[in-house]
Amino acid sequence: MRRTALILILLAMLLPCSNTASAADKASGPPEKPTEKDKCPVCGMFVYKYPDWVSAVVPKAGKTLYFDGAKDMFRFLRENSSPATAWVTEYYGLKMIEAAKAFYVLGSDVYGPMGHELVPFATKEEAGEFMADHKGRRILTFHEVDAEILKELK
Repeated sequence: MRRTALILILLAMLLPCSNTASAADKASGPPEKPTEKDKCPVCGMFVYKYPDWVSAVVPKAGKTLYFDGAKDMFRFLRENSSPATAWVTEYYGLKMIEAAKAFYVLGSDVYGPMGHELVPFATKEEAGEFMADHKGRRILTFHEVDAEILKELK
């Protein structure tokens, strides 16, 4: 009996060291890349074709949703209020960052897969440089992107 208890304790101590990531661990980092089957739930485009623009919504429970750009991700979030973490691909480094921490340039001469787009950046300084170089009109935070802004991006 003692031996079994000791083995169970040792296994419990080793379990956190395993390579298998739990759902909580996966939720804390950026999502996996989209597959060839993943379609934007807003416009229906296959998002894997546009890796430089991919955005994602990772719900607390359920399947990750992928979008062809931040604009469609914001449209989805405005219509669906379930708890989730949103991610965007930042323009210069092309890596996924939390959407709530990003800065977005509105009205630039750079177009996304669906035309006018909110271009995401990791820092306000990068957004400012981009805005100056590409005729952007405004830098927005996540919470400043509202229905009126999305209407401008038809």
